[in-house]
Amino acid sequence: MTSFPPARIRNVALVGHGGSGKTTLAEALLFTSGTISRMGRVEDGSTTCDFDPEEIKRHISLQTALAPFEHDGHKINLLDTPGYADFVTEVAAALRVADLAVVVVSAVEGVEVQAEATWRMAAELGLPRMIFVNKCDRERASFERTLDDLRERFGAGVAPVTLPIGEEAAFSGIADLLSDTAHLYEDGRARTAPIPDDIAELQQKARDSLVEGIVVADDALMERYLEGETISPKELGGTLAKGVAAGVVYPVLCGSATRLIGVDRLAAAICEIGPSPADRPPVKARAGDTEVEIP
Repeated sequence: MTSFPPARIRNVALVGHGGSGKTTLAEALLFTSGTISRMGRVEDGSTTCDFDPEEIKRHISLQTALAPFEHDGHKINLLDTPGYADFVTEVAAALRVADLAVVVVSAVEGVEVQAEATWRMAAELGLPRMIFVNKCDRERASFERTLDDLRERFGAGVAPVTLPIGEEAAFSGIADLLSDTAHLYEDGRARTAPIPDDIAELQQKARDSLVEGIVVADDALMERYLEGETISPKELGGTLAKGVAAGVVYPVLCGSATRLIGVDRLAAAICEIGPSPADRPPVKARAGDTEVEIP
């Protein structure tokens, strides 16, 4: 069995409203990592995380399921949580042991009640957060509308790091703002390509805004940026990761779990800019009458 040091471990809770696609996203992450050989479906009762007979019967998650997988030399312990208020204690327990909450939001319905509730729970724990806008391939899906909704509900720290290429049935890939490249998908397989002309202007504007938001947190990077120097994606990612760990920046990624679009980029973002246990503050506990801090 491979042993992973703390810096290479990611403990991640998938949270959000019921029906936003958390269990399907967990299944897609397991499939793209090669952990499972075929993708199950919630409708068929064949997903890895919904294994209880009642979950299979009702087509909803009733308890938190642990789904570990490996990606790019990292061990990701994924906690797929229920999305209905009746099972909020399961979500609370998962958030207590996670180092990152990935809030899953539907591009059709936008930010719903349980997404807001779990966001507040994560905020009270000082837990870093990332957002995945799912179902970008569905009818009436709108990433732009959902992004506006996210900013209105969750504040200025919401920062898109990917943009959709196409919309609804024409959704075919994502534009990665950090690497300034496009990822186009066919049958779940991605290929890297230049940014398409029809979104080039929007992508450049969004990228400039993201880069400016990142470099302002680092005086040395800001000075180099103002002098016209190009900041590498690795440096941008490193500085962004510090903002995520501090709980002041909330990266937004987009995709479709059912069509495996953007799922690999979410796994990469969790590893590259998500916090490890070593990045988290110590836990306070009591030893007799004394309060101690445990790393």
